[in-house]
Amino acid sequence: MIVAGEASGDLHGAEVARELRVLEPNCELVGIAGKHMRAAGVKALFRAEDITAVGFGELAGRLTRNVRAFLTLRQLINTDPPSLLVLIDFPDFNMRLAKVAKRRGVPVLYYIAPQVWAWRPKRAYTLAKTSDRIAVVFPFEVEIFAKTGASVEFVGHPLLDRVKPTLSREQTLAKLGLAPDSRLLALLPGSRGREVQYLLEPMLEAARALQRTYGLRFCLILAPTLTRYQLQKQSRVDLSDVPVVEEGAYDVLAASELAFVASGTATLEAALLGCPMVIVYKMSRLTYYVLRLMVRGVSFIGMPNILLRRRVVPELLQDRVKSVNLVRLAQDLLQPEKRAQISSALKEVRQMLGAPGAARRVAQMALAMATTS
Repeated sequence: MIVAGEASGDLHGAEVARELRVLEPNCELVGIAGKHMRAAGVKALFRAEDITAVGFGELAGRLTRNVRAFLTLRQLINTDPPSLLVLIDFPDFNMRLAKVAKRRGVPVLYYIAPQVWAWRPKRAYTLAKTSDRIAVVFPFEVEIFAKTGASVEFVGHPLLDRVKPTLSREQTLAKLGLAPDSRLLALLPGSRGREVQYLLEPMLEAARALQRTYGLRFCLILAPTLTRYQLQKQSRVDLSDVPVVEEGAYDVLAASELAFVASGTATLEAALLGCPMVIVYKMSRLTYYVLRLMVRGVSFIGMPNILLRRRVVPELLQDRVKSVNLVRLAQDLLQPEKRAQISSALKEVRQMLGAPGAARRVAQMALAMATTS
């Protein structure tokens, strides 16, 4: 049984499922699956897109479906237990399911652990009690979980297998209808509607100012979780003249001089592609206040800076997310000396994330656990 929520978990789960099919073609895979996991051969007892929720408002709207999914999986684990339960991220749901499996004697492999290093650190001890193995994707997580007595292994980051350009810079610019000597600015305002609502307007204002002053061309990379209609609905600006990229995001990032990126997985993707960036994030004042009380032990919001434990790329948070600040920081990033420093640091990020093949290592771990249970 494999359980994943949200778009990123679905992608990671699909990679593991494909590797399992290669290693053991006859294994049966069921669980909560998004479109990528379903395409990889996981029978969806529930669709991930139907139960995933982000934030208190969305959670309340989907609570009934989440509870129904949990109760169904709990009954299945108790009456027809799987050989192994693989849990991918999605901690509020999956950590409860791990307790069910532990009581029933079903071995649990937790892949991509909750960010206990940022908030709710006691969850590390809960995971140690309910998970037989924990596969982590950041090297510093090994020490954190090892202190709890957990069986933990760093498997590398799955983005290393996925994040790579398919076109040259010249080919990408030509595809965008730009001259070979064009300088490109990529805008990534987030994967959720509320993020776009807060971040897109200052990003666009800054992009237009940089185009007037420096001749930078810009385009918006649309997250796969959003449609053009949702993008326009959430934004408060006219997007009729904004080039929107729906495919080939990695090609565009690799070809860009710099990027404005909403804090999240996209910051790691930009780092792996060697693209200098300004990391931004903004949320409601109430949510920000609550998170300030809960988050401990981190000084940055962007994973490149968290991994390197120093501010390599600039960050703007809350009221500092303004076009004038984005322009000022972009001007600094366009300087050759500064770009060279950041480029060197981003190579460090890639080295810290281990070697490619995370999904294969997790699949091998899963099969070994399933066959010895």
